[in-house]
Amino acid sequence: MKTTKLLFAFIIAITFSSCIIEEDLYYGNDVSLEQVLTANDIWYVDFHRTTGTGDVPFISKAFTLSFLNGSLYANNNLVGIGSTGAAYGTRIGYYDTNRDYLEVRHNLDGYIDLDVVVVSPYEIRLVDRLTNVTYYLEGYSKNTFDFDQVFYDNIEYFLQEYVAWEKTYTSNTGALNAFDNENYLAFTPENITTFYSSQDTNGMNIDLINWDFVGNYTIYDVNGYDNLKILTLDYDNTDNEELELTVINDGAIELYHVASGTTYRFGGEGFIQYLRTAQGAVKKERKRIKVKRPIKERQKHLK
Repeated sequence: MKTTKLLFAFIIAITFSSCIIEEDLYYGNDVSLEQVLTANDIWYVDFHRTTGTGDVPFISKAFTLSFLNGSLYANNNLVGIGSTGAAYGTRIGYYDTNRDYLEVRHNLDGYIDLDVVVVSPYEIRLVDRLTNVTYYLEGYSKNTFDFDQVFYDNIEYFLQEYVAWEKTYTSNTGALNAFDNENYLAFTPENITTFYSSQDTNGMNIDLINWDFVGNYTIYDVNGYDNLKILTLDYDNTDNEELELTVINDGAIELYHVASGTTYRFGGEGFIQYLRTAQGAVKKERKRIKVKRPIKERQKHLK
């Protein structure tokens, strides 16, 4: 077992005898590790800030973690986040804070000991010194957490959570273009660069779709916009298709074709739950990587 102490790191360079977490909770000797972890309903795992060379699988897979009366919960999928398990997600194990570190008993991975570094009332770091990795977690209440923004912050992984995206709507406005013929899109969970497209007719059984084309895609952040992304699909020798991407809900997206002024909507078909069974067999897993997106300026829309 580890013997490292619970670390308290203050970001305000002023000496306080105590620092309010919420209500009557304070940093200092009177605050337990349990109080620190349960002071917020939801801990968002900002995976893109992860440092170190190691990996703690249950944290790397999670978009959020929650600590509730000794039970550990996680949201490993974006589809259903905010509603699954009353927003906490699925129980993935148990935890113990009776010592000066966090001891986790994961349902499949067994015991894992983590140091907890308290940065502020709403930020902690989980450190696994055994594998040399540090995760950054941001704390929120269920009522104030922006579940919608999580989709944009992790958009590559949202696109992977359906076997196929089927075109459900094409606007009457907009010039004719080659993308009019694309009725299905898919984004592989093996990486965040490969997409598939198909011109099969709508209403196909997703297992029977003939994926006509395989290519590369890139997602850009848009300068000045948090709720908009730009998706470019590389169709080899033809021009790239540039599309403004908006999330409608956890089962639908909207794509605005910049060159033609056409708006499309796609619905997700065949939800993929990333989960291992109790017997340890893989139902479906993916490995997340840190994403650093390029940035683009938004172009003016066609009249």
